[in-house]
Amino acid sequence: MTTIPVLDFRRFRSDLDGFARDLGEAWRTIGFVAIREHGVSESLIDGAYAQAKAFFDLPMEARAAYVLPGQGGARGYTRFGVEHAKDAEEVDLKEFWHVGRELPAGSPHLGLYPENIWPRELPAFKPRLLGLFHTLERVGNALLRAIARHLGIADGYFEDKVDHGDSILRPIHYPPIKAGSDPKGVRAGRHEDINLITLLVASGAPGLEVLSRDGEWVPVATDKGTIVINVGDMLQRLTNDVLRSTTHRVVNPPPPICEEPRFSMPFFHHPNPEFLIETLPCCITADNPNRYPEPITAGDYLTQRLIEIGLLPADRAPGHRGRTST
Repeated sequence: MTTIPVLDFRRFRSDLDGFARDLGEAWRTIGFVAIREHGVSESLIDGAYAQAKAFFDLPMEARAAYVLPGQGGARGYTRFGVEHAKDAEEVDLKEFWHVGRELPAGSPHLGLYPENIWPRELPAFKPRLLGLFHTLERVGNALLRAIARHLGIADGYFEDKVDHGDSILRPIHYPPIKAGSDPKGVRAGRHEDINLITLLVASGAPGLEVLSRDGEWVPVATDKGTIVINVGDMLQRLTNDVLRSTTHRVVNPPPPICEEPRFSMPFFHHPNPEFLIETLPCCITADNPNRYPEPITAGDYLTQRLIEIGLLPADRAPGHRGRTST
């Protein structure tokens, strides 16, 4: 049975070549890996989850006050039953909140993204969630440095391509499912992520599954103390499908587990919106010719995908007026 490799992140400093080799092998085959000894404190993770749970425990009237119409869920709260997987007929059984990048005063990129909003009822929400955002971004940057080493390009290739990217920390709430009910849809339909890489601080809750090359759905053990990282479509496209953006889903668990809420908190690591996703020459060979001869900016690619999953209307497509990033 296929399993998700688990790597010791301390090897990033002690054995970068070996770590990069094992990371690359995992991302070439199943597209997922888990890391332990990553240095993200348990108190930081637990504090962020506690604040997320506190928000989703608020009455719907209070939560709904943080919906930002016309923003495609870019910041703040997105109601239950809005998002769906690409090409899916049923909506996902989830609600979520988006925390985005906060640019410093004087940044030339001010105004590029909507400003974050914060729940007034929870004063600790902002520092806990922003703290986790920045910590996961640093881990993600290290992983991108390792994968650059694996691909044989400059170690720092990604550094100036993600320094003001439209990355998102997404606390998700999957509400309880009444035993014996037959809900339409699942907690998260089969999909691939849009971005470069996704980092999921594991909560220990079951349900995440990935689709192996053999067509087998493989449960991912989201053990506390690990971070699960997967390749997104942008990195797959950049590497000409050398690195795999693997289909995954969150299934509805059997009773009595289904009657408990599930919480998740992925960090979607995005490149800068003006970054041109153009196939890396090192990933083009006689056996693997360029699959993506037409480059596209990360901002336009993101907009296309947000339309496909129901977060933006079709009139926001590139060429129309409107936002080109989350």
